[in-house]
Amino acid sequence: MPAANQPTSRVEAVHTRGVGTPIVTLDSVGKVYGNGTVALRDVNLAIGRAQFVSLLGPSGCGKSTLLRLIAGLGDFSSGRIDWTQSPAENQAGDDFKRNLGFVFQEPTLMPWANVFDNVYLPLKLTRLSRKSARPRIMDALAMVGLEKFERSYPRELSGGMKMRVSIARALITRPSVLLMDEPFAALDEITRFRLNDDLLRLWAGHDWTVIFVTHSVYESVYLSNRIVVMAARPGRVTADLTIDEPYPRSEAFRMTAAYNDYCRIVSAELHSSMDEAPE
Repeated sequence: MPAANQPTSRVEAVHTRGVGTPIVTLDSVGKVYGNGTVALRDVNLAIGRAQFVSLLGPSGCGKSTLLRLIAGLGDFSSGRIDWTQSPAENQAGDDFKRNLGFVFQEPTLMPWANVFDNVYLPLKLTRLSRKSARPRIMDALAMVGLEKFERSYPRELSGGMKMRVSIARALITRPSVLLMDEPFAALDEITRFRLNDDLLRLWAGHDWTVIFVTHSVYESVYLSNRIVVMAARPGRVTADLTIDEPYPRSEAFRMTAAYNDYCRIVSAELHSSMDEAPE
């Protein structure tokens, strides 16, 4: 197997040297829990505007913890997380990092509410009326192909449809940054592939930055233009790779030699990170 940062016969995964003007920068971020567990240590990462970045690593390496810290859903123990913004993006004077959408591992839908009301929740919390919110809700449902299911309840939906509702709810606030924590891990392979394609279609049509947590090499290569590999606890970045393949991507891409070569390269980096002893 070739070294992870060396070319194969078809492709080369290169270590990222720059991301232009970053939208968010993590500087020596660490996280220590109250019981003394060191979850993250000295994480340095800059993520550029409109990138699709996958955080890849084994279970327990701190991927989800890092995503939550980026979202402001917890306190870090050391370091800094800085957001870049411009007046055009922040005309209301709000903190830019609030312009986030978060999709969790589970759909976390309210079982007593129909699809419309589940998607309406973030706007309801801002006191926007149902009547005023309806066009945005229907637009979000149309994005995920559920415009005909607004009156359905979660118990009437498949696993994939529930996740689509969760994505629509994340999109209802029209975020600039979409954070996704292994959203498709519990789904069957066919549904997962379909949602991968739908996610790329949505991303291509908007100027989002996507940060996507996964433990699947194959999913990360298919979706991303950049993969950040993390080592097991304490979580830290061990590789930062560019996937230099054009979009749009389709099922045919999975059958190419280039895709297989990238998967081998990324797998080698992942195995290397698992073997790396903490400092």
